Order: sequence, then C-alpha cells, then structure tokens
Amino acid sequence: MSLSVGIVGLPNAGKSTLFNALTRAHVAVGAFPFTTIDPNTGVVAVPDERIHQLAEVFHPPKVIPATVTFTDIAGLVRGAHQGEGLGNQFLGHIRSADAIAFVLRAFSASEVGHVEGPVDPLRDLEILELELTLADLATVDRRLERVGKTARAGAASREVQAEVAGLTKVKEALDQGMPARRVTLGVDESVGVREAQLLTAKPVILVANLDEGDLAQPLGSGPAQRISERAAQEGADFVAVSAKLEAELSELEPEEADEFLAGLGLSEAGLGRLSRAGYHALRLHTFFTAGEKEVRAWTVPLGANARDAAGAIHSDFAKGFIRAEVCGWQELVEAGSYAAVRERGQRRLEGRDYQVQDGDVMHFLFNV
Repeated sequence: MSLSVGIVGLPNAGKSTLFNALTRAHVAVGAFPFTTIDPNTGVVAVPDERIHQLAEVFHPPKVIPATVTFTDIAGLVRGAHQGEGLGNQFLGHIRSADAIAFVLRAFSASEVGHVEGPVDPLRDLEILELELTLADLATVDRRLERVGKTARAGAASREVQAEVAGLTKVKEALDQGMPARRVTLGVDESVGVREAQLLTAKPVILVANLDEGDLAQPLGSGPAQRISERAAQEGADFVAVSAKLEAELSELEPEEADEFLAGLGLSEAGLGRLSRAGYHALRLHTFFTAGEKEVRAWTVPLGANARDAAGAIHSDFAKGFIRAEVCGWQELVEAGSYAAVRERGQRRLEGRDYQVQDGDVMHFLFNV
C-alpha cells in the first residue's frame, strides 16, 4: 500500500520547491503562477530508523522501506471550482489523492509575488477550503438530482434512500462551511458519499512554509502558531517546514545534511515529519518482514488483521493463510536472532484475526 499525498496551495506558496526537496525530481520552479501544469509525482522512501536496526541484525542485500507518493498539483486560485486558472483540471488531480497537504505561505521573500497581495496563510487556507467546498457542493447537487429522481419515484431501494440521506447531510454541512470529513454518517449513508469522491472528505495536513530562521523558533504567536491552532480546530495534522531549507538539504550528502540541521537546532528534515503526518492522517502504520535475503517495511491500515497483512504482501498469502509468527522489532533487535527471540518466549503464533501492531515483525505460513 502506497500513501498518496497531493501537495496543494495557491501559486507561489512553495509547493514545487517542497516537492523538489522531497523527491529530488527538480521540476520547474518559477516566481509566477502555473509553473506546474501537469501533476508531478514522486515516490519517496519514509525515513524509519527501525528498518536500519533490523538490517543490522541480518545484513541482507536488500532493504526496502515504506514509501509515500507525493503529487505536486498546480496552484489553485479564486474561482477554481468554476474553471478559473486551470481549476477543473487541478481539482481532478486533487480528487485522485488519498490525502491533501495544504502548503500555506508564511515566508516573506519579497522577490516572490503573492497572487492575493500581502502574506496571510489563514486567508490563503480559507480560499483553498472555499474552492474545494464549492466544488463538492456542485458534485453533491448533481448526485442528489440523479438519485433524488429515483427516490421520489416511490420505488427507491434501501441503498438509494440511504444515499439520499447521506448526501443531504453532507450538503447541509457544506452549505455551512463544514467539510465532508467532519460529517457523521451511518454505515449505509456513507457508501454513496464515498463514491462521490468528495474533496473535503479527504484527510488534511496543514503545512506552514516558513522562513528558514523561524523554523527552529518556538511557535509563539507567529503564523505557524495560528496555522497550528487552526489545524487543531479542524482535527488536521500540522507540519512546519521551510521549503527553501529543504531544497538546500536535498543537495547535500546525508552526513552534511545532518550537520547542517544540527547547526540550526533541528533534529530532522521536513520529509520525516511530513511523511509521518501523512501516515497519521490516513490512519496507517508499518509492519516488517526480515531475513537474510531482505528486510522490508509494509504499510497497512490501523486495525488490519494478520490476514490483511499477509494480503499486503501477496493475495495468495491471504487466501491460504494458516498463521503468523510475530515478534516486536525491538525484541528482535535486542535478541539478535529469531532463535534467541524464541528462547526468550517473545515470538508468538497468531491467527488470522490478530490485530497488527505498529513495528511487528511477521512471518506468514500459508497453503499454496
């Protein structure tokens, strides 16, 4: 399972600069709107110290981390829901992402113009949210018109009635400026709403793009604090980065980048924080397979069971699932081998309904 995060913002918010830093893809960056026309996509390894410690136990030829797919989506402008800028195309690109990272400009570079005038990240966020909300309202109205005719005919199925009820709840919320993700729906009501692929139903990460000098400072009362408070109100994840700094770090060797960060009083680059925020937003976590041939991280949803985890590796594993041998990654690292883990009584046999825990090391037994 690969997590897909769409990087969204107004023109010149630093989206492409951040994307370049994360993926080292070096897409075009310019101080004018619509530098990015087609979505640029890059698959990025998720930093995870656990996989490296497991690799120290087995010294395999292959170490495969979990990945996040980032898509740099061209800047939205006011009226995007009506096709302004390249609105319809861009909104379609957002619709295909699993989560949205709103990049909000909080840096002060005077040489980079702002389409809305003065720098004001909360105003920019409101513009972005409004455009997605208006686009969703148009989608909901179209679906309600289609299924409403069937419901009014008097022969509507239970599923159609539930879809109408769910869409009506979402429409009422959108009319009041509430995103679809905050609407409580019944199980049957949620089916039709999911099929609508609403933009405001997606998990959200608010990314404050700061001046480099502000990054190591306490949040205080500046723009980062205001964005953080807004994220808390929305139940969204928050990450503070400096896209300019991330771009500089991406050009350095890992050891040099670590020294540079340490000199700024930072312990980690933005990639780790942003990718983990994406995991949290989508309620995902990681289990590992480890041996002399390969150590690999796998991504599954929170609540996934052992059979689900087996299926993440190969569908045949899930079909013929017998049981899973499980231990914690730290238990394996401390013991130094599977044999030592067994001697300590720390390697367990689990059935198909075992709920996978973040950091589990799993080995599956199955019938072919």
